[in-house]
Amino acid sequence: MDKLQVLSKLKEEKLVAVVRAESKEQGEKIIDAIVKGGINFIEITMTVPGAIDVIKELSNKYKDNKDIVIGAGTVLDAETARMAILAGAKYVVSPSLSVDTIKMCNRYRVAVMPGVMTVKEAVEALEMGVDILKVFPGNAFGPDIIKAFKGPLPQANFMPTGGVSIDNVDKWLAAGAVALGTGSNLTAGAKTGDYDLVTKTAAEFVAAVRNYKK
Repeated sequence: MDKLQVLSKLKEEKLVAVVRAESKEQGEKIIDAIVKGGINFIEITMTVPGAIDVIKELSNKYKDNKDIVIGAGTVLDAETARMAILAGAKYVVSPSLSVDTIKMCNRYRVAVMPGVMTVKEAVEALEMGVDILKVFPGNAFGPDIIKAFKGPLPQANFMPTGGVSIDNVDKWLAAGAVALGTGSNLTAGAKTGDYDLVTKTAAEFVAAVRNYKK
């Protein structure tokens, strides 16, 4: 799946599952539960122990499944981006605006979504060819931040991460977000080993997006 296909699919499905875990084993259980619940974009954060290996294993596991798209999150520098890309990541997400990381992803023609929180950062990212801007932390302002950004930058595509819950999916999308990243609200069940709850929550997120589209 090339860069344009990844971006098109993300804009259609609108959900990215942000996976953080205390161990590689826990991370894999969370991911299996999320996929079972119907979310296809899986962002493996670099805070997961052995994250690069997890990306490589999942990329091989789902190589024949055109629905599942594996990406890397919490990427702080170009070196980490390159390792993730070579391991099979189809998109790279950063918590901040890193010029070198964007350049690396552009070099490999891989979708990159840097974190922005000001109009200045958003404009700089657009000038570097970024297609989707990650608004992080989204819970610092709520859905109104998307409307504020869209005022001077109606052409920009924003994806909030942080503070996205089942109850406000419609509010974020109505504000103009093209996609949503969700982590702790999605994977809360994993803290007590309740992976069925993770699956149930994933399915509820998918249903919330579907209902909004209707």
